[in-house]
Amino acid sequence: MKRSFISLLAAVSLLFLVGCGGDPQLSFMVGGAPNEIAYWESVVRQFEQESGIPVKIIRQTTDTDQRKQSIIMALRGRQSDPDVMLVDVAWIGQLAASDWLHPLDEYDIDVSNFFESVISLANIYDGNLIGVPLYVDGGLLYYRKDLLEKYGFDAPPQHWEELLEMALTVQENERHLNRNFWGYVWQGAQYEGLICNALEIFTSAGGGILDEQGNSIVSSPNTIKALEFMRSLIHEYMVSPPNTYTDMREEEVRMAFQAGNALFQRNWPYAWSLHNADDSKVQGKVGIAPLPFYPQHTSAATLGGWHAVISTFTDVPEQAAAFLRYITSYDVQKEMTLNLGWNPGRIDIYDDPQIMETLPHLVELKPVFENAVPRPIVPYYAEISQALQEHLNAALAGQTSPEDALKQADRAITAIISTYEQN
Repeated sequence: MKRSFISLLAAVSLLFLVGCGGDPQLSFMVGGAPNEIAYWESVVRQFEQESGIPVKIIRQTTDTDQRKQSIIMALRGRQSDPDVMLVDVAWIGQLAASDWLHPLDEYDIDVSNFFESVISLANIYDGNLIGVPLYVDGGLLYYRKDLLEKYGFDAPPQHWEELLEMALTVQENERHLNRNFWGYVWQGAQYEGLICNALEIFTSAGGGILDEQGNSIVSSPNTIKALEFMRSLIHEYMVSPPNTYTDMREEEVRMAFQAGNALFQRNWPYAWSLHNADDSKVQGKVGIAPLPFYPQHTSAATLGGWHAVISTFTDVPEQAAAFLRYITSYDVQKEMTLNLGWNPGRIDIYDDPQIMETLPHLVELKPVFENAVPRPIVPYYAEISQALQEHLNAALAGQTSPEDALKQADRAITAIISTYEQN
């Protein structure tokens, strides 16, 4: 936004505040690690200085589930605070279907420089713009460059069968040196991360969770094939550890890879800086690539990240829109990228010369985010996720066959959809 426009808005805002006794005030709800909160405080101070609009920060915890519950409680209670919030992309469907997100179309918010697929898949509801991606995530394949070279592989795998071949070869040889070494570590415990992993492999096989009409396709032949492959990594080929379906979440996977105990790892971009820290055993030995896929199909990365939205119940919509424009502006997103290492929602940041020099790995992430696939953007996604987690994990544990697990999941999801439509 041009500074002159901010100044004009500030003048209007101050007149409004004077006329109403200094009330109401713009509020911003945000959570995260202490360093993230500290950075947000500096962003808010800068906005206040430039706009003259005071902002109250409502701090949340680092726990994602608790952040969601506090937001839902405020919105369900039709509270005027918070005005602006950061929400996980997986929540947008539920919040929008409940009419809790304020349409943004009338506030001159330009999204032409953001990932087009992310905007269209996650931020448009009933034809209205209802959010802007602040930063984005997507599943990645991490690999040991030194070990692939050591055993004669020229590049990371493109197809899942190639990943399996490489994992078997390297694991067999490295076990002579490290009995704790595994070919491929990934998130298989019964939690949301399992759904992210499954969606990626399902989609890369031509399957998925819901079709474009919102019907369940989890029992399709391609989806069954993908789950059979996931299970075989643990039980048949044994390139993934037996505790994959009991213990493996993001941090357990990251720590195993960072300790030098794996060739491949599926994880989010946050792990990159940790793997290249001075205390990492794999510093300088790690590469990143898109996740593999099946022939005739394409790579898929589950879309993650946090989006800026405005509450339907805001009592300061113009000020809220000004703040949203500010935190998603080029300059602020660039500074966030440099200071926090976040993957910006703006596509033009990835071509910035300073970003390319300072964070060259972002160049490799750009096509991953362009091809990211969201979890179903439906108001009952939480129920679908819970049903899928249970049945997928049972298949990975060997308690039921992949086909039976997905047929049961299909019945459960169809019932969830039917119940919602009846209500």
